[in-house]
Amino acid sequence: MALRIWASSTANALKISVASRPHFSPSRCFSSVLDGLKYATSHEWVKHEDSVATVGITDHAQDHLGEVVFVDMPEIGVAVSQGKSFGAVESVKATSDINSPISGEIIEVNKKLSEAPGSINSSPYEEGWMIKVKPSNPSELETLMGSKEYTKFCEEEDAAH
Repeated sequence: MALRIWASSTANALKISVASRPHFSPSRCFSSVLDGLKYATSHEWVKHEDSVATVGITDHAQDHLGEVVFVDMPEIGVAVSQGKSFGAVESVKATSDINSPISGEIIEVNKKLSEAPGSINSSPYEEGWMIKVKPSNPSELETLMGSKEYTKFCEEEDAAH
């Protein structure tokens, strides 16, 4: 967030107009994509460690959503399927389904999000994780994008809009 504020302040001080550049948003250009994670085309990420897969939405997704005000989360023990919705994120702009990038059983839910849904905005890869899953088919990870592929996917998607 501080980087975004700094970038906006710097642009103002230098009298740079970013609005005149098509498909450019100062916040989007700083969206982070982390190495070591896998990414779905629906903008969820998964981090697979040992027998647990942690899932959340990407920095790119939270940036497009705007300020997150509510998160609808599933219960522990619920089965999720790759590409299917397991919850929703409500922002000041819209409500969006969250799809699971991997199939399995939910073993943990980030309960902090009910009190602090903005954690998804401020820390989408750390404090803003959503669920932890025991994967039923870890080979599904191979169908997801790595960081370079996801970055290119986001750039192409933004250029198309």
